[in-house]
Amino acid sequence: MTTLAPPPVHEARHRAEPPAARGRVRGLFTGAPEDPRWARPALWAILVLATALYAWNLSSVTGNTFYNAAVYSGTKSWKAFFFGALDSGSFITVDKPPFALWVMGLSARVLGYGTWQLALPMVALGTGSVALLYRMVKRDFGAVAATIAALALTLTPITVAINRDTNPDPVLVFLMLLGAAALMRAVRTGRLMPLVWSGVAIGFAFNTKMMQAYVVLPAFFLVYLWAANAPLGRRVRNLAVGTVALVAGSAWWMVVVDLLPASSRPYIGGSTDNTVWDLVIGYNGFGRIFGASSSVGSQGNGASFGGEAGMYRLFNSIMGGQISWLIPFALIALVGGLVLRGRAPRTDARRAALLLWGGWFVLHYLTFALAEGTFHPYYVTAMAPGVAALAGIGAVVLYRAFVEGSAAVGVPPRERIRTWGRGWVLPAAVAVSTVWAVVLLQRVSGSGTLYTVAEVVAGVAGAVAVIGLLLGRFTGRQRLTGLAALAAVVALLAGPAAYSVSAAASRTNGTNPTAGPSTGGAMGGGGQRPSGGPGGSTGQSGSDGQSAGQPTSGTESGDTESDSASRTGGSAGGMGGGTQVSSAMITYLKKNQDGATWLVAVATDQTASSIILESGEPVISMGGWSGSDDAMTLAKLKSLVKAGKLHYIVISDSGQGSSNTEISTWVKKNGTAVSDYSGLYRLDASDVS
Repeated sequence: MTTLAPPPVHEARHRAEPPAARGRVRGLFTGAPEDPRWARPALWAILVLATALYAWNLSSVTGNTFYNAAVYSGTKSWKAFFFGALDSGSFITVDKPPFALWVMGLSARVLGYGTWQLALPMVALGTGSVALLYRMVKRDFGAVAATIAALALTLTPITVAINRDTNPDPVLVFLMLLGAAALMRAVRTGRLMPLVWSGVAIGFAFNTKMMQAYVVLPAFFLVYLWAANAPLGRRVRNLAVGTVALVAGSAWWMVVVDLLPASSRPYIGGSTDNTVWDLVIGYNGFGRIFGASSSVGSQGNGASFGGEAGMYRLFNSIMGGQISWLIPFALIALVGGLVLRGRAPRTDARRAALLLWGGWFVLHYLTFALAEGTFHPYYVTAMAPGVAALAGIGAVVLYRAFVEGSAAVGVPPRERIRTWGRGWVLPAAVAVSTVWAVVLLQRVSGSGTLYTVAEVVAGVAGAVAVIGLLLGRFTGRQRLTGLAALAAVVALLAGPAAYSVSAAASRTNGTNPTAGPSTGGAMGGGGQRPSGGPGGSTGQSGSDGQSAGQPTSGTESGDTESDSASRTGGSAGGMGGGTQVSSAMITYLKKNQDGATWLVAVATDQTASSIILESGEPVISMGGWSGSDDAMTLAKLKSLVKAGKLHYIVISDSGQGSSNTEISTWVKKNGTAVSDYSGLYRLDASDVS
């Protein structure tokens, strides 16, 4: 009997590895067999570029200290983690639902607390959004459109700024894109489960930033109801089931929190009645849209940092450089694309995609342009996927229409009439968008060589593109037309690229991150914040020019900033609570904490968050962000003091806002002023009658 020798190890491994598995691994780097050879390397290059822009020198970026403090508190207490409490003692929550805090908090629990550990998930989600957009656009319009769309999203200036921050918006955008991807799968297949998962994704987006997640819903419903590959009855039924999934995914945390007794959970920051529901429809709902004119949600009143509400807002001197570069091209692409797909069947996937991205863009534009409540420039990063997708789709659709229109020069008159107009849309779109890019760059002329170079590149490349397209149209030279199209891409992305490089190279303002130079308005342009974290510096001067708790002799320890204006619309110290305490006072408080749960009680979130990050101890914010929340009552304060859970409270000269006058009066009457620190009072159980 002949004994067969075992095959070599490497041969056995080769046989054990299924061909399909080898193909999938190879496909990660080479793409699908039908893709152009350049497509997958181009995608990887864009993803590397996105990661580099979003993560460059990330350890120097402070982020939003308000959310940073909540994440830090969540690493110390699972209760604070679940509720999204500002302090580890769980006295009050931040004014948003906690999903983004959970994402950052899990990263901090695994990697340790630090601003780069908090920002790292935002970088990953920002890059993931680029990859997801590429996949969605490629599915319907091919690799060229997807590549341009991914590059446009990567280089959207405000997206670069916010992806380098610890605000929740990168989580929101990624979840909305997941919802859109699932929706389009449901449209193509007519199946129910993708629609359910779409509802769940938007539900988690709601638990990231509440009503802003719902801006895209009208487009989602319209696209599915019109274009899904299923009979009308099934479409309606599936939408009903998907809506149930949406409501369940949105409401579960809110229901759990609101059903708990108020004594067993933190106060809901930003609400008027200590419920999440009020926060949804008020401060984070109608208040953002209607501002002071709304009888519901007046908590949304506040400063607008993006300029006056109106249809021109996103083109003004503050917002223009953040988001508007490709809006003219996107709008022309949307109209042109829908016209060209006008006779397609109801279930046409390309028209459905145009309706989705067009609805995404238009709904966000109207919401942000007309919102009369508190508005920050970085909100518009949620609109960026719609603009970028339309730019990529439009580049391909309008180019094909241009080629067809150019070819009509030598065809019979009837066919020439039908296609002649198509040949003018692309050059017109490029010309209009180039002119707008030059206008935006002119606004920042003198701000640096980077913007001057971008202006020259945009102008020259735009002129070359338009002239090349027109010459290619009348001469029939396809190579010239192709080169002109490449020049158009350079022209339209030169300006955003300059702003994006600037954003990546600078430390962003954690409360109001923006890209590029300041171009108008007190809150336009990027800014810098002092570093924050346990052991960092916090001293912030108040409206009276002196920090609360500043030693009555000597100099204050700490930097100066004015973040409180970001929601109150006033200077630091507004509402009697924007002032920060000094580092010397924090040292004193820690030395004399005497076993209390909370180190000190202060008027506002921004003061409390800075102290939390410097001291590492729980701090009570009595009035929420602006000092107007009714989180602390006199009865609650007395209870905490009597139980030995709180000994110190800071009372500024201007009080704590009208709702806390009673507390200020009682503390000044019954507490013991700490002579070395202005506004600091000591309270013990014996002081409570």
